[in-house]
Amino acid sequence: MSKRLFVVLSLLVVASLILPACASGGKGGGTIKIGLLAPLSGQVPTFGLSNKEGAELAVKEWNEKGGVLGKKIELIIADSQCSPDPAVNAANKLIDQDGVRLIVGETCSSASIPVAEIVNQKKVLQISPTSTNYSVTVDANGVTRPFTFRACFIDPFQGLVMAKFATGKGYKTAFIMFDQGNDYVRGLAEAFEKAFTELGGTVVGKESYTSSDTDFSAILTKVAESNAEVLYLPDYYNIVNLVGAQAKDKGVTAVMMGGDGWDSSDLDVKAADGGFYSNHYDPGDTRPIVQQWLKAYGAAYKDAQGNPKVPDALATLAYDATNLLIAAVEKAGTEDPTKVAEAMAAIKWEAVSGTITFDAQHNPIKSAAVIGVANGKKAFVESVAP
Repeated sequence: MSKRLFVVLSLLVVASLILPACASGGKGGGTIKIGLLAPLSGQVPTFGLSNKEGAELAVKEWNEKGGVLGKKIELIIADSQCSPDPAVNAANKLIDQDGVRLIVGETCSSASIPVAEIVNQKKVLQISPTSTNYSVTVDANGVTRPFTFRACFIDPFQGLVMAKFATGKGYKTAFIMFDQGNDYVRGLAEAFEKAFTELGGTVVGKESYTSSDTDFSAILTKVAESNAEVLYLPDYYNIVNLVGAQAKDKGVTAVMMGGDGWDSSDLDVKAADGGFYSNHYDPGDTRPIVQQWLKAYGAAYKDAQGNPKVPDALATLAYDATNLLIAAVEKAGTEDPTKVAEAMAAIKWEAVSGTITFDAQHNPIKSAAVIGVANGKKAFVESVAP
């Protein structure tokens, strides 16, 4: 064999090894990785389960249609515990070890904010299904984070919704309870107070607590003494269950109100009876996309008794966020996070929770629902537009 022929054959062998690898990185073949940051353990595991189910169903539906850009979608799930440090560790693992450049999550604002700092440094795209704190998508200087989006409305809007609802009911006084260490809870409390007072209401008392507290009797005594008509408690369902039960034991007559953190299958409807909360969607919505979603989710997931599960807002928003992300990949024609972010910023998507377009801060523009708790059930009360 001549030296020249040997060199030619060698180049052909090398090319045969390189070409398949190159092909898997383009349109056709291979997989596109999407990471999911969800609190599967910690204080709010039902949030994590709902997020997991919603995201998995979205990926399943896309893969059944052939995936995106000719590739199957691989969902890599990490337990982020709705807490800053575990969420940061989980995000770094997804990015640095698993090679993920597209992330759905986290669920809780206090976890999404530090994750947003990381993904924007590393130019990884993030869309949170349910983190409503204003600072998730903007930095400390109020500048929009280029790689962070969300599928839910933000705290100022939730606060306004419930303040308008309360004053619309004729209530003029409110007492606010909040967890000072939780970005989500504090943000909602501040937004409600601002809107309620601007609408002519008076905040007659404010008290803070910590997430580890279990006895709220001292605060509830102050609530009773204030004669407040509304007790605004914008926390997660686990705290609402405790406060609601103790308030009823103490004979507190103030009407409890809160935010989307109440939405869980583990909400104690007896403790929350008579209360109202803002939410992202309602299963009673008659739009075809909602009814189709209820049918698909119920077919995929069953409760402990084997009955079709009804998706809560957490599952619905995870489904919407995952669909939005994949649709943006399809629109961009690439999984490059920079191009996908550009496509998402300009997208218009018919989601289960409403038709979504994004404002300049990467927040969706859509309506909110007010849900009432009565007679052991949660039911739609009214819709409030932006």
